[in-house]
Amino acid sequence: MESAAITPGPQPAADDTTLPGHKGLKRNAIGYISNLVIAVASTAPAYSLAATLGFIVAVAGVGVHAPAVLIVSFIPILFVSVGYRYFNLADPDAGTSFAWVTRAFGPQLGWINGWAIFLADIIVMASLAVIASNYTFLLFDSHAHPSNFVLIVGSVVWIGLMTYICYRGIEISARIQTFLLSLELLTLTLFVIVALIKVYANHPLHSIHVSASWFNPFDMGWGALIDAVLLGIFIYWGWDSGVAVNEESRDSRRGPGKAAIVSTLILLVIYVATTAAAQAYHGTAFLANNSSDVLNSLATNVFGSPLNKLVIIAVLTSAAASTQTTILPTARTTLSMAKWKAIPSAFGRIHPRFLTPTFSTLLMGGLSIVWTIALLAFNPNQDVLGDTISALGFAVCFYYGFTGIACAFYFRKQLFKSVRNFLFAGLIPLVGGLALFGIAVKAYDYYSKAGNNYSKALLGIQTPILVGIGGLILGIILMFVSWPFFTGYFSRRPFEAVDPAVLTAELADEPPDAPITAVPS
Repeated sequence: MESAAITPGPQPAADDTTLPGHKGLKRNAIGYISNLVIAVASTAPAYSLAATLGFIVAVAGVGVHAPAVLIVSFIPILFVSVGYRYFNLADPDAGTSFAWVTRAFGPQLGWINGWAIFLADIIVMASLAVIASNYTFLLFDSHAHPSNFVLIVGSVVWIGLMTYICYRGIEISARIQTFLLSLELLTLTLFVIVALIKVYANHPLHSIHVSASWFNPFDMGWGALIDAVLLGIFIYWGWDSGVAVNEESRDSRRGPGKAAIVSTLILLVIYVATTAAAQAYHGTAFLANNSSDVLNSLATNVFGSPLNKLVIIAVLTSAAASTQTTILPTARTTLSMAKWKAIPSAFGRIHPRFLTPTFSTLLMGGLSIVWTIALLAFNPNQDVLGDTISALGFAVCFYYGFTGIACAFYFRKQLFKSVRNFLFAGLIPLVGGLALFGIAVKAYDYYSKAGNNYSKALLGIQTPILVGIGGLILGIILMFVSWPFFTGYFSRRPFEAVDPAVLTAELADEPPDAPITAVPS
């Protein structure tokens, strides 16, 4: 029987550096488990819960329904992850959204999506590094209050260390991630078990029993749910890092995409279980009153001393792991953009021994250090830092949203050939993408109001809007500036469609590395 993976029409040149596997990265270096570990670790589950849960329960009308908020927030993320899986089947490019949106909608939108990934990752690095630095000191002294200068030094050291690990190779990065994530998930699991046992056996002060209504979004107001989802989306962001290492993965077409979906399911279980246990132990008022660091505040009561150090270690390793896995996808996005000749060729340099992006990795680390120093030096109370976390949601919704919509468009010629195609390659990613754009519109309205932000407005513009929307506008400007210098890329034909062999090979379980390419519309 003839292989379903044979592509009709002309094949691309063998030296085409835009092709998956032709960018110089180390091939078949990591497996599916590493894809999954990188995807989950990138979201920094312990850090995300510690930094966000208190604010979710504090939203008027949410209260004990925080688990329901996290369930609803999960839905558009899951839908978009399905789009990532199908796109990765067709084109396992390390540039992910940049490459895919370029194929579907053309080079202009593709370039801006690459910028959005870069923008979001740079923005979040400061917060991750600060948390890692602060928790390093808390690990040795639970009452530590490091000076701003010491906090900056610690942040710079963490960014430098994780940049070095990413520079040294994908295998060592994956091994370190596996260790850090295992420790983190073990601690969170132990926290849930011990907290719930104490709730039902010891009845701590202000404890409440878990109720089914906590998980039902229809038991709360629509307005409260939407406002809280803005925060819920943030704690799921990052799983796409597991797809960004696709060109270095075994079973590169199927493994990373499958890991994207499975990682979101794992995160759902982690977040809902931990949230339910946390609010059951001391009630929602305690979480709201300790919103700056929920888990550390609960740890002493749940575990007692010195076992409370386990939670500090979990948040520390979570932030450190996410610092590393934020550098990984950003360096590979800019590497891909360089290989597509959309940005200077320096970004495409590969280390001859480690087979990792050199210039892209070091630049990401360097810019992250500059950004972190600037935020802390000019705003020691970290109000602006808090608002930048809100700001990155705009970039996340932008490139996740476009990826979901682009998936439906890219597979458009195959959607009505089966119910499976229509649902999973079309409708589900499309709905997820549109939902994220809707959330971004709501976020703009929400963060435009002064009372919903930490810092004061600059020139009448609230900080999340200035950094988030302003950052995307800056990307548009840079795209137009780049256009005359990279005419080859910007003259690409838009509106490609997927080769029908992609879905045929998937259903037939053909070898994953068969030469499948896109075809013009």
